[in-house]
Amino acid sequence: MKRAVLLLILGLLLGPCKVSASESPVLWLKLEDAITPASAAFLLASLKEAQKKDYQAVIWEIDTPGGLVESTRQIVKAMLASSVPVVVYVAPSGARAASAGTFLVLASHVAAMAPGTHLGAAHPVTLTGQKVDEKTLEKIENDLVAWARSLAKLRGRNQQFAEKAITESETLTADEALKAHVIDLTARDLTDLLKKLHGRQIKLEKGRITLRTRGVPVIPFREDLKTKILMVLAHPQVAYFLLMLGLAGLYFELSNPGAIFPGVLGTVCLILALFALHILPVNYAGLLLIFLSALLYFLEIKITSYGLLALAATLCLFLGSLMLFGESPESLRLPYSFLLPVTSIITLFFLVVTYLAAKALRRRPVSGREGLLGKEGRTLTEVGPSGGQIFLEGEIWQAVSEETLPPETPVKVVAQKGLKVKVIPSREKNL
Repeated sequence: MKRAVLLLILGLLLGPCKVSASESPVLWLKLEDAITPASAAFLLASLKEAQKKDYQAVIWEIDTPGGLVESTRQIVKAMLASSVPVVVYVAPSGARAASAGTFLVLASHVAAMAPGTHLGAAHPVTLTGQKVDEKTLEKIENDLVAWARSLAKLRGRNQQFAEKAITESETLTADEALKAHVIDLTARDLTDLLKKLHGRQIKLEKGRITLRTRGVPVIPFREDLKTKILMVLAHPQVAYFLLMLGLAGLYFELSNPGAIFPGVLGTVCLILALFALHILPVNYAGLLLIFLSALLYFLEIKITSYGLLALAATLCLFLGSLMLFGESPESLRLPYSFLLPVTSIITLFFLVVTYLAAKALRRRPVSGREGLLGKEGRTLTEVGPSGGQIFLEGEIWQAVSEETLPPETPVKVVAQKGLKVKVIPSREKNL
């Protein structure tokens, strides 16, 4: 009892003690993608895993061109509330933490960069994914500046750079960032990073901890199947390709009813594409133009427009494709090297299918009631107003004629009613 009281008194006198992190493993992941809802879910899942299994720290090795503000805010909020230190490591050499990636560096407990990397250029035009007017852009810029400065102040980093990265799109190399107190250290690779993290004190809500990272196990964090699928679908090129494939499949099915497989494949692809477009920042005017193009191609089959509808559909498809991700961050746009070939192939497909379907629809029938009109045969018996028999298309038909025709007379069908046809001598023209 006396010992407990003595320890309590000593604790009150000495104040809060520094807590050393046990030599537990470190969780590590690699992100080489834009900051989107999919990549945000991946990073947040790693934080939950680290907190659940009591890892000593989590290291995010990033190489990102930027991304979306809302996804970045979600990640930063989780970083600030994390009970596990987050180390943001811009690597390997040649990597970058541009735009949204700069905010992750500013918000991290420890910021590190590999030689030959850079960060910055966080202007709001490349962050929002929206086209805004000058006044709105100024408001967004001021909001992001305040956010960046508050993160830099919280972590003891250079607030002036945090502001200039947004207002002037300033960038820094790894060495420059270290001298400007934007990052805490540089490291050649992961092994070098762990050595330099060893003994570093980190301030958390629960108190200060000391990292013991020299020689500790590094556990890779992998995406689960759901996250992998989400990250694949959230890629703009994949989403656009699925959209085009879905529309092509449905269009082929509507133009050639009964094919079944193209319709099923097109429906599945279109559903996946719409799911992906729900995640990505898209221009809905562009999406509507793409759907309108498919409708105009279909109307070309039904209406004789001499190619005008097909031309309008082609223009809508190209314009809609250009507008679909036009105002998104550069990393989430469709490169012309991908957009032009895919759009050209899909346009050619629509034109060919439309031409063949229209040709088949307007072709003279070769079977059924309409298929007999104009066919020629010969009379087997005398054929007149009261009737008779003719040999037509390998079959014997009941026939009538306004004039009496003797047997073996060449005749031509001009009308049909039920199983009886009306004929005229084939030497006469059907006026």
